[in-house]
Amino acid sequence: MKLGTVLSVIACLATIASAQDVQTIPVQGNVYLITGAGGNITVQIGDQGVLVVDTGLAGTSDKVLAAIRKLSPKPIQYVLNTHVHADHTGGNDAIRKAGATFTGANVTGNLVDIANGAQLFAQDNVMQRMSAPSGKQPPVPTANWPTETYVSGRKPMFFNNEPVIMIHQPHAHTDGDSLVFFRRSDVLVTGDIFVTTSYPFIDLERGGSIQGEIDALNTILELAIPGRQDEAGTYIIPGHGRICDAPELLEFRDMVTIVRDRVQASIKKGMTLAQVKAAGLTKDYDARYSAKSGIGTNDMFVEAVYKSVSQKK
Repeated sequence: MKLGTVLSVIACLATIASAQDVQTIPVQGNVYLITGAGGNITVQIGDQGVLVVDTGLAGTSDKVLAAIRKLSPKPIQYVLNTHVHADHTGGNDAIRKAGATFTGANVTGNLVDIANGAQLFAQDNVMQRMSAPSGKQPPVPTANWPTETYVSGRKPMFFNNEPVIMIHQPHAHTDGDSLVFFRRSDVLVTGDIFVTTSYPFIDLERGGSIQGEIDALNTILELAIPGRQDEAGTYIIPGHGRICDAPELLEFRDMVTIVRDRVQASIKKGMTLAQVKAAGLTKDYDARYSAKSGIGTNDMFVEAVYKSVSQKK
């Protein structure tokens, strides 16, 4: 999808989100889901403060902050971004500025040395996508940039008596995707690698690929443990849509893999993109997964898969 099309879709999402009420849903352990602000927002609360995963669209931050304050009066210390898209990072500046990071402790153990604003973590490719070489206009305002990035496969931290792990998924829906795993609460946040509202958006312009998407979905399945009779267990928060468990993700992974295989087989037969689109390769899945328009339609998904598979040659 071209950048202009992405921006127009995000602008439409912002209009819809501004007319919606933000809702808070308990997930599991000390983790909560906030919806209605664009992309899903995850909040972890505890004695140390508040950790937020993604910040929604710009313009919804007042509602999001009000929802967070109903959960906890303690400071927002950390903000984590799962990827670069504005429906997940648009509120970065406002949410970060509303927080404070405690950087040390005195001899009595009381936290001191308060830094202005929360720390904002993302995988390094998110910073690369938001910024620009010196002298050029960056695509994203500097106030929304991460304050800290990680390059290696994982960024672990310990907050509110819980291990929290950011896990980079290279070249999945983008090249800067991070899963966020709340290990004690047993909650996985996927960003837009996994959604329940449409087909996945493989953002080829920002380093996404169909094979990386499938690899990331398999990683999530390896981490998620189903509960008794395949119900509950690890809860999965998608980038958009409802809270899920492992069996629902398995169905999504299988669908993505099957569509990839069908497109790949069509390419081997010499079919053009137009022919593949006309072949109805997703017809048995469209009722469940195809968005009505914009990002996540069957047409856009097939095109992204076709181009991604073709790039491998």
